[in-house]
Amino acid sequence: MLKKLLSPIKVGSIELNNRVMMAPLTRSRAAQPGDIPHALNVEYYAQRATAGLIVTEASQISRQGQGYAWTPGIYTDAQEAGWKSVVDAVHAKQGRIALQLWHVGRISNNLLQENGAAPVSASAITAENSQSFVILEDGTPTNAPTSQPRALELAEIPGVVAQYRQAALRARRAGFDFVEVHGANGYLLQQFLATNSNQRDDIYGGSLENRARLMLEVVDAAIAEMGADRVGVRLSPNFVAHGIADTEAEASALYLAKEFSKRGIAYLHIAEPDWVGGPELTLEFRQALRAAFTGTLICCGGYTAEEADALIVDGLADAVAFGRPYIANADLVERFAKGAELNTPDRATFYGGAEKGYTDYPTLLEQAA
Repeated sequence: MLKKLLSPIKVGSIELNNRVMMAPLTRSRAAQPGDIPHALNVEYYAQRATAGLIVTEASQISRQGQGYAWTPGIYTDAQEAGWKSVVDAVHAKQGRIALQLWHVGRISNNLLQENGAAPVSASAITAENSQSFVILEDGTPTNAPTSQPRALELAEIPGVVAQYRQAALRARRAGFDFVEVHGANGYLLQQFLATNSNQRDDIYGGSLENRARLMLEVVDAAIAEMGADRVGVRLSPNFVAHGIADTEAEASALYLAKEFSKRGIAYLHIAEPDWVGGPELTLEFRQALRAAFTGTLICCGGYTAEEADALIVDGLADAVAFGRPYIANADLVERFAKGAELNTPDRATFYGGAEKGYTDYPTLLEQAA
């Protein structure tokens, strides 16, 4: 018997129907050319509108911010209009939706960058054992090693912050309930945060406070457009993929949690190291994080419904996000409520393609029929 997972919750200024969140899931199905959300994406998100909150797949804030082919952007008028169609469809079903704002930094390839430029990062350090999803010149899609990045110049950084602010403005115009700043999974903001990927000697490097500076400037830019009560942030303490080896990961997360609390943001979304390895979060760290952050705390880490419910009952989270289960179970909330068996996601259809493995998983109602 689930005690709290299916109960309503107020996040920021918005009431959500339950505490089952849909985690951001890269699916690489935006319309081409232009990386534009289209009718297939509208159907996919509308199917999942019973989630307490849908967090969209990560959406690049600029061409420079893209690291994978066919992912949607939020920097052109066509992309904004495409996302508005998604939002309208989710709202028509009384759902709530957040747009995740993304800059991949060095997790990119020259083939994805304008005029074959080098990707950018905190420092000119290539991410070891990391790949981008690219389209070769002959049209073949494939995974390719990430390219050698260049360090962002100090004078360029305000422009990157401005890209985030413009993306948040577009998200507001499209009608999103929240924006989520993607500060996790080894992408640009975590590249600035981590001790090994940031070797700068200016105001964005060295001390923990300096390495966290860009993250906070981006959050402040999002707040300026959306209001603090409609901004969330995703962090991934102890993340070890994409060449990240941060010796101050937990200290950074706790510092940021306190800074986010000062700003009054709506939620903090913690991606736990379940699918990439890395040390598990300790009870002591969870308790410290809970004490440091005063808003809604969301955890995401391969939980079952029962485990998620227990985490909320124990006060270590307010809501729990589910990733892969949402790929194959659009009606995940109903399945949790009924204790029903879950469909198994087909890994071969995770990235790219059309309806198969995207919008064609059967619901409980369809299975019963």
